Amino acid sequence: MIIFTSYKTKDNFMQMKTFACFSIIAAAISLYGCAGNNSSADTASAPAADSTVIPPVETNAPNVDYKPAFEGQTRVNGVKTTTPYKVEKIAENLGRPWAIVPMPDGRLLVTEKSGYMEIHSADGALVKKITGFPAVDDGGQGGMLDVAFDPEFAQNKTIYWSFSEKKGKGNLMAVAKGQISADEATVQNPTVIFRATPALESKNHFGSRLVFDKDGNLFVSTGERSILEGRKQAQWLNSGLGKIFKITKEGKPATGNPFINQKDAMPEIYAYGIRNAQSLDLNPVTGDLWEAEFGPRGGDELNRIQAGKNYGWPTITYGIEYDGRKIGDSIQQKEGMEQPVYYWDPVIAPSGMVFYTGDAIPEWKNNLFIGGLASMHIIRLVIENNKVVGEERLLADKKERFRDVAQNNGILYAVTDGGSMYRISKQ
Repeated sequence: MIIFTSYKTKDNFMQMKTFACFSIIAAAISLYGCAGNNSSADTASAPAADSTVIPPVETNAPNVDYKPAFEGQTRVNGVKTTTPYKVEKIAENLGRPWAIVPMPDGRLLVTEKSGYMEIHSADGALVKKITGFPAVDDGGQGGMLDVAFDPEFAQNKTIYWSFSEKKGKGNLMAVAKGQISADEATVQNPTVIFRATPALESKNHFGSRLVFDKDGNLFVSTGERSILEGRKQAQWLNSGLGKIFKITKEGKPATGNPFINQKDAMPEIYAYGIRNAQSLDLNPVTGDLWEAEFGPRGGDELNRIQAGKNYGWPTITYGIEYDGRKIGDSIQQKEGMEQPVYYWDPVIAPSGMVFYTGDAIPEWKNNLFIGGLASMHIIRLVIENNKVVGEERLLADKKERFRDVAQNNGILYAVTDGGSMYRISKQ
């Protein structure tokens, strides 16, 4: 008998709801001890020889009875990793980490919501604290958020970061750049290159994920700030809320952006109709940009982002308001608006995500791993032909809110809201 506890984030606070325990009939799982303090290891074993189909991992009742637009859009069959792997807690008491990003030399750069960053070794040990960043507004979901390395970082030591910036009575999501000093103790020449206007009085839904494309342009996600004033602006092309942007290293619109010549539209916009996207990564097979975003009560989404497309929020959604009311006209499909590749109800509350490109665990190749906050596990998705065909839950026994997931040389790293850092590698 395994008891799962699910948490639901409701804008600026978290409500806890304990679901009834349930039984799972699964393949045998072997547990191996790991040497060292604060360390544990899990090993997944092969499924039964008869290759019995594994049912969907989600067994709790959905919040709504909305029907998916196509087969496989939600609750696909489960999968089980057969390669033995180990899970180690390599650091703890990190404070409030938001992002973990491997450095070119294999070390790890971690952002802290209070307004600084830390360099950790690949074994989790603290190497250096980096300060000197512009002030952040770290109330609620704000603060120092994501970080990305310039494609020429080895030569120019330049990093880009997103943060919530105070503006008048409100705040907004901003992107800045600067250089890490030779002693790695400070950031030099910090300069804001982009702001997702307008500023609103809200502490939620900043989005803020950063990803460089193969041409050296920067994708940036932003939320619609949670409040109704911002929600409607996710559909406005003259607003920076609820969007995916594509900008240059200087913060200018990227060449070829879909609305670059459209009157009264922000030329930096790449796609729109987004609720709150804290997950972005490039598919290593197709090169496409993929995104995961928070739904309201139900309706977390995984999307394949294409230039100029409208992803529907708040006009179409597979969720409802936190208090149970319908959203808008309570429709899930509309012409001219994109359907999610996949959605969850109940929610997982998706934070950072990464495609696995390593060779250490071959069955994970090109799979997508997403940190789950409300679900308190890491989601593994098997994707074929732009459709999700299998789902697995990893590290559910840790009972932690997984804030970000990264990958380097076939090893997965994750940080949690509880200040833990995990390493997941082949046994």
